[in-house]
Amino acid sequence: KSAMSSKKAQQLCPYVIFVRPRFDAYKDVSRKIREIFSRYTDLIEPLSLDEAFLDVSDDKLGIGSAITIAEQIKQAIKDELNLTASAGVSINKFTAKIASDMNKPDGLTFIGPSKLEKFMEKLAVEKFFGVGKVTAEKMKRQGLHTGKDLKQLSEQRLTQLFGKSGKFFYNIVRGIDNRAVQPNHEIKSISAEDTFSYDLDKDEELYDWLEQIAKTAFRRLQNYKVMGRTLTLKIKFEDFKQITRSTSFATPITDVEQAIAVSKSLLENADFGGKKVRLLGVGFSNFGENRIRDKFEGYQHSLFPNFGNI
Repeated sequence: KSAMSSKKAQQLCPYVIFVRPRFDAYKDVSRKIREIFSRYTDLIEPLSLDEAFLDVSDDKLGIGSAITIAEQIKQAIKDELNLTASAGVSINKFTAKIASDMNKPDGLTFIGPSKLEKFMEKLAVEKFFGVGKVTAEKMKRQGLHTGKDLKQLSEQRLTQLFGKSGKFFYNIVRGIDNRAVQPNHEIKSISAEDTFSYDLDKDEELYDWLEQIAKTAFRRLQNYKVMGRTLTLKIKFEDFKQITRSTSFATPITDVEQAIAVSKSLLENADFGGKKVRLLGVGFSNFGENRIRDKFEGYQHSLFPNFGNI
């Protein structure tokens, strides 16, 4: 299934056949989709090869309706590329992203200002973009099943329960998301991470997972044709507490074996406090003079949360 590691897939199905991805073809289609977007607005913030936020207040064609623009973009993608696309239209990034996920693969959902707060109250917590299975389970253990339940808690209480995300949940359930669409936003890190199906001890299995995650992150780095001087290890424990450990070098990390060795060294020296691990992530940054500004020209670079759509 989506986001499952190849190692996990092979454990579940030893006879699985992996098909080599056609990244050049994906990039070509991605550029064509971007060209369609740019007919309508210059305010485009790519999220991945096939997804982006569009701020259509910059209405280049003077259409005057976000819904009509979304309809025309969907039709252009279908006519020119023979692909379906789903779109979400709303007043901010968060709710537009949720709307875009509601009627896939070929839907269009509008969440207007007058319906926004009621919509968020009825929304199941697992439908909140950025709320994974583990966080959803933790919310339900606290009796939090819908946005309305979240709304009953103070910002302080949500922060106690969910750390920095608590403030985000407090605002978003009230329809508040003031993040602007950021065209050509510079990518400062490339990373990969994996949430495990069960909590792991600091043993050989954890190091095996780390090796696979480091390889994935390094492969993404190569896809962008950049090298980083800083490697960061992200560890989330069974109690949802999270730490990061980084190390930097005078010269870039150019070899996957070096990346694996550095990752393992950071893990070895991390203080677990006797706790098990729920998630590991490896990221590269400090690219020197190289700049990555457009995800449409590269690959999906990170699994660390970044909410997003039209």
